[in-house]
Amino acid sequence: QVQLVESGGGLVQAGGSLRLSCAASGRTFSSYAMAWFRQAPGKEREFVAAISRSGVSRNYADSVKGRFTISRDNAKNTVYLQTNSLKAEDTAVYYCAGRLGSSGPYDCWGQGTQVTVSS
Repeated sequence: QVQLVESGGGLVQAGGSLRLSCAASGRTFSSYAMAWFRQAPGKEREFVAAISRSGVSRNYADSVKGRFTISRDNAKNTVYLQTNSLKAEDTAVYYCAGRLGSSGPYDCWGQGTQVTVSS
């Protein structure tokens, strides 16, 4: 399994942007489909965005479509989440996750990075 470490969270005003990064250890990063999830206080963890192993296929939750962009750099073993036009309701701990193959549960998780959007 890969080890995942997120960074880039912080406090930002509504309408602002943050770029989250998730660095993976190991030489098999390109074999993993990757995703971002988030969990707000008192709520369940929810899907945000996913990207295929090659980076060609991407999908997003309706709540972030048009505002967030997921990308990856397999040479750097890193997946990114560019978050724009942030809203107070985007406040959450953001987690990256990975899985081998194109289906099934995500079984590798990072420790999370806090994003706080002030209104």
